[in-house]
Amino acid sequence: MNKKLAAALSGGAVLVLTLSGCSDDSDNKVNDWAKKVCDQVQPQLQKIANANASIQQQTADNSKPADVQETDSAAFQQISQAYKALGSAVDSAGPPPVDDGETTQKEAVKELNASSAAYADLQKKVDDLDTKDQAKFADGLKGIADELNKISTNGDQALKELQSGKVGTAMAKQEGCQKPTASASPSADSSKSASPSKDSKNSGETKDSKEASSAASPSEKS
Repeated sequence: MNKKLAAALSGGAVLVLTLSGCSDDSDNKVNDWAKKVCDQVQPQLQKIANANASIQQQTADNSKPADVQETDSAAFQQISQAYKALGSAVDSAGPPPVDDGETTQKEAVKELNASSAAYADLQKKVDDLDTKDQAKFADGLKGIADELNKISTNGDQALKELQSGKVGTAMAKQEGCQKPTASASPSADSSKSASPSKDSKNSGETKDSKEASSAASPSEKS
């Protein structure tokens, strides 16, 4: 019953995971900017990968609705908070030292915050599902999977712009902006203990992407 949700998550995009290549034509100022962002990005990308992996793990047909609800709610909260932190990282780094850097930065921050808000909304929808009626719960999950697909196909033009040209080349060289591998699933307590972040923006994720790891996590969408 959670398989569709897991499949939808694996298609969600994320900052920098579309990057590839490693040329050395960026100047020092751009490299410094990329390092400032990527040093803060990696922990958040890891959280997203782990949260997506936890949903992937809860896909057995005999999974109890209450268990699925708890796992999905914690994962969506964690992803929402990670996107908010990604937006803050790009915002605090200031505009990249390239043409139209300020506009590119502002639009990317706007998309990341939108993704954060979208996942916070998904968390609320999961929390509101009726776990006592398995058929209704399954229908509710299908609706959430459809929402996820919309998030992952929503415009991520600003993030693509941020990852293009000299800035993209510089970010691709930073270890912090490389695709993480899901390690441990997010503990329900770590996500639930933190107050749900209902911030104003999401990406879906996440801004779409393709599987960051088979277990999930936004990934390279180019």
